[in-house]
Amino acid sequence: MPAIPLQLIGWVGVAALSATLGLTACGSSGQDTSDPTMTAGTSSAQVEIGNTINYGSFGTTADIDCADGKALNIGGSNNTLTVKGRCASVNVGGADNTLTFEQVDNDLSVVGLNNTVTYREGEPKINDTGSNNTITKG
Repeated sequence: MPAIPLQLIGWVGVAALSATLGLTACGSSGQDTSDPTMTAGTSSAQVEIGNTINYGSFGTTADIDCADGKALNIGGSNNTLTVKGRCASVNVGGADNTLTFEQVDNDLSVVGLNNTVTYREGEPKINDTGSNNTITKG
């Protein structure tokens, strides 16, 4: 049986985690990196593939760095997240999250229930397809 390259095993693991979190990677403008990164804790996981960060957690308070124009997908429930930097686009799924963004430039999509989303800067196109979500600039 031929050996399986370690890089392939890493990609399979990242793909499995992304599928488990139920997050869809949406690209943004900018250069992609070829090596994915992953951080996992007891109640959260973050996978970065190219120029997209996929973050999933339950009942956590955390800071996330969107850096300078990455796309961000957030999934989970009962979280309080502060997102620093400039996000090109943001997709939010889950319920009962309180999310604060420094800046969202292009798109801000929220699905799920009872999410409170605030962004300070940017003029994103807002798409709220969930129920009882609050999205404000402030």
